[in-house]
Parts: sequence; structure tokens; C-alpha cells
Amino acid sequence: MIDPPSLHAIAAMVLTGAMFYAFAAGKLKVEIICLLMLSIIALGLYWFPLPGQAPSDGLKLAFEGFGHYALITICALMILGRGLVVTGALEPVVQQLTRVWRFNQRLGLLVTLMLAMLMSMFVNDTPVLVLLLPILVTLATRGGMPASRTLIPVNSAVLIGGMATTIGTSTNLLVVSLATDLGMPAMSVFYFTPLVVAAAAVALPFMWLVMPKLLPDNSPEAGHSPRHFRAMLRLGTTSPAIGKTLESALGASVEGIDIVSAPERPLQAFDRLVISASHEAIEDVMRLLGATTAPLVLLERLKARSSASEEDLAVVELSVARDSTLIGRWIASSGIALTHDVAVIAVHHARSDNTDISSSAVEPPLAVGDIILATGTLTDLSRLAREEGLLMLDGYKEVPRTAKAPLALAIMAGAVVSASLGLLPIAISALGGAILMFVTGCVRFNRVGRALSANVIVLVAASIAVGRVILESGAAAWLGQLMALGLIHLPAGAVLAAVMVFVTVLTNFASNTTAAAVGTPIAFSLAQALSVPVEPLVLAVLFGCNLCYATPVAYQTNMMIMSAGDYRFGDYTRTGLPLVLIMIVTLSGLLTLRYGLY
Repeated sequence: MIDPPSLHAIAAMVLTGAMFYAFAAGKLKVEIICLLMLSIIALGLYWFPLPGQAPSDGLKLAFEGFGHYALITICALMILGRGLVVTGALEPVVQQLTRVWRFNQRLGLLVTLMLAMLMSMFVNDTPVLVLLLPILVTLATRGGMPASRTLIPVNSAVLIGGMATTIGTSTNLLVVSLATDLGMPAMSVFYFTPLVVAAAAVALPFMWLVMPKLLPDNSPEAGHSPRHFRAMLRLGTTSPAIGKTLESALGASVEGIDIVSAPERPLQAFDRLVISASHEAIEDVMRLLGATTAPLVLLERLKARSSASEEDLAVVELSVARDSTLIGRWIASSGIALTHDVAVIAVHHARSDNTDISSSAVEPPLAVGDIILATGTLTDLSRLAREEGLLMLDGYKEVPRTAKAPLALAIMAGAVVSASLGLLPIAISALGGAILMFVTGCVRFNRVGRALSANVIVLVAASIAVGRVILESGAAAWLGQLMALGLIHLPAGAVLAAVMVFVTVLTNFASNTTAAAVGTPIAFSLAQALSVPVEPLVLAVLFGCNLCYATPVAYQTNMMIMSAGDYRFGDYTRTGLPLVLIMIVTLSGLLTLRYGLY
């Protein structure tokens, strides 16, 4: 029998539960939730301090995460990864990958999975997917394997690779840093890499051979309806539809058109219609109605710019990435046309809840995974993608290749090697590498905002504070004792698997960073209660935080591929749950063998 938790412990658990619920509900932005949590912790501990502490200690606990060395390391690694991307340092590898795909699709998928794992060991998961996503989508449109059958397996490989090193993800760094703060010896960069590589070898056949068969062929060639875009059509003074009803103007020559809003009277010059249809159908309607999807003045300006630059106008699909400046904004008020000399033709809004909102009467703001159909010169479209945080999915994507690419690679290698050999702490080597990226011009000072993610910064700081509160309030000790009651009669391997399952459930329905902050102190308390080494339990928490394959909301890269693959919630569950099971069984068994917990 265990004693009931203290009031502070109860409050800490309620606060953590509320944080998980807020993340899962998705009604507030992540940074808003985190700032609210920090404020509640600071004010709560000021008015009701922990036993033996002064009110000012609560303020320090709440906000010290912003100066924590784990957060500094994470920011430095983001800058290092940005340097590799903007200099085109990884472009030669990507070009070779494209050649393999064209030679043999099955071999191309295998090489892509292995390359994704390798790259994400050293570069954050999101930039790796940013590099691979346009290639896979483009190859699919040119007769390759459907994107819907490749993106989830490749995303899973990226997540597994990120699990393999302490610098692979911000979550890994957070778990290792929290464990070090609690007294566990520091882990080197490749400390647990052999375990993950062995588990990846077991999971690879499933991702390569089975996953694609479990996923639908969502390509139009397979009879799947093409992606629908929402477009506003403008009638000019010379439109052949003037004086006709919309039905008679369209006739029966265009199929698959959803009319969102249109005048019920005969059409007149300067009328505006909102429709939802495929890109091809939108073009057909434009021809029949003599309509445009952008102001005529803007289109004339684009034509003049094209003539002056001797560049042809192009139409491309641009996916809204996680760090895009357009998130939460409407196209009409975004200023894209004025700033970048491009015209937005239509927008496809991603399904986050299995509902197609392209035909909704009320246009929603842009969100992660939405796809913008835009026209302009390739130079202007590339600048739009680069400056607004968009991914070019269709058309020619020009990744800068500069003379600084070898230098960026050398800086990244120096930071990783010096940390892995124990010459420097990872915080120092990463910070030094980030400074070198600035000094050498690989990353410009005025572009540092593109490298850093405000969401990650605030989330990590809040997670550190939540972890400290869980620990110091006694909630971790109480939860550890409660879990020990149910696990005390289980073998060590089953205990490790149970801890991994517990954290995996949290990370698939909330934030993996917060799951790490909660799970790490619980692992310490559980180790003490069960009299087992703490290190395998901490690694079980770390691995569990990375097993985020089963839901689209579990990780940001899951959402990024949702529109490009036209996935539904069930596609993630059908492929992700078996992979989670494979990884939990394999990793818990490997931990048991490595630490002799028989």
C-alpha cells in the first residue's frame, strides 16, 4: 500500500494531464499552451511554494528551461542542419537517389529507407523529410511508385534514424539532459546507436515489403479521385458566360466540380465564383467561363516579368511546412502577390480530421500540410518557397549548390566527431559549429529565424519545467510506486516493454517532448522502487518517445506527408501499430540482453 500523493503532486499531475489534453485537442497553438503552463507553474509556486522553498524559487523553476543547456544544444543543432540544407550540401546524395529510383523502384525504396535512417541520425527529422518529400512526389507523377505507398514508410525510417543518436531529435537530447541532471552519467552521441540499428534491421523488411502493400494507391491512375483545390474564379468583361446561368455555361463537359458559392442569377462581368475541383478541372472551367483565378492586373504583371526575365511561367504545388510564416493566415491577406510576384490559383486544405474542407462555405486559414497551387517564374516561385517556409512538390525545384557546401559538411562533421569522441561536450561542439556556420556565411544572420523553431523552443522550455515540477512535487515518486505495484512480479524485459508502451501512448496522442519530460523522472522513481538499473529504463523512455508512427498528430512530419499522400487517419494506424509492436518487442529484448536483466 502506498501513501496518497501530496497536494503539490496532485496539482502537478492534473496540470500535466491538462497539458496532454490541450495538445491532443489541438484547439490552441502549441506555443500558447506552453506559455500558459509556464505561467501557471510560476504563479502557482509563487503563491503556494514547495516545502522548504521560497516563492522566488518557483519563478526560477518555471523559466530556467529557456537557459538550459539542452535547449541551447537543440537550437545550435537546428542551425547546423539549416546550413546543410541551404548550401545544398546533401544535394549530390539526393541526385544519386533519384537515379536509383529510375533504375528500379523496389531497390529505390530500399535505398531511400536506409538513406533516410542514416541522414536523420545527424540532421533533424524535418529537414531530412523536406529533402526527400518533393523527390518522391515528383517520381510518383512520372510513373514511379505511388507517393501514398512510399511516404509513410520513408517517414517511419526518418523517425527510426532520429532515434539512433543523442542529437537525432530534440526529444533525445531532452531525455539525456534530464537524466544527466538527475544524476545519471552523460551519454555520448552514439551511446545507444547499436541498439537502434539492430532494431531497425528487424523493422526494415516490414517497412520495405509489407508497409507499401498495407497502404492504398491514391494516384488518379488507380481510380482515386485527384486532390481537390478551392479556387476563386473572376469573370472578365469578355466572358462568354455573361448572361447565362452557371449550369448552362458549364454544361455537362466538366465533371467533379463542387460549387461552393455562385450567384443564383445569370452571370455578369466581375462576378466571382468559388469552386472546389481538381487542378485539371479548374483549368477546364476557366476556359469555358473565360475566367481567371487572380486579378487581371497581377496576371499581366507576371507575363511582363516573364518576358523581361526570359523565363517561362510555371504552375507548381507548394506544401505548407511546419515552420511556414503563412500558417494561420489567409491567402487574400497574406501579401504573397505583392511581395513575391506570384499568383495563387487555388488551395487544397489538408484533412486533419478525415473531413474534406475544400468545399466548405467558410475558407479556413492555412495550416501545416495545406497545398498552394501557384503560378509565376521558377525564380519567383523558388523564392516564395524559401522565404515563406513552403515545399515545392511539383515542378522544378532548384536547391542552391554553392562553394560553401563542403564547408558546411566539414563543420557538421567536426561538431559530431568531437562530441562522439568525447573531446567536447555536445553543447559546446554544437554551439561552436553554429557560430562557424554564421562566421563562414553558410547560414546568414538575417535568416536565423528560418533555422530556429519557436514552437520547439517554447515546448522544450515548458517540458523542462513540467519535468521538474513532476519530480520535485513528489508526483514522479508516487507514480513510480504505483507502476511498481503492477510491474513488480514481471520479468525485467516486460517491465521495459511496459514503460515503452506507456510513453508510446503518450507520445502518439500528445507531445513527445512532454512525454519525455514526464517519463524520465518516473523512470528514476521506478528504478528505485524495483531495484533495477536506471539506465535501461531511461532508454526505454527515450525509445518510446520516438515510436510516434500510429497517428497523424503524433509528430510534425506525420502531418507534413498527410496531404501529399492523401492519407486518412486509418492509414497511419494500420501501418504504425505493427511497426510500434515490432520496435517495442525488439528494443525491450535488446535492452534486457545488453544490461543482463534476466
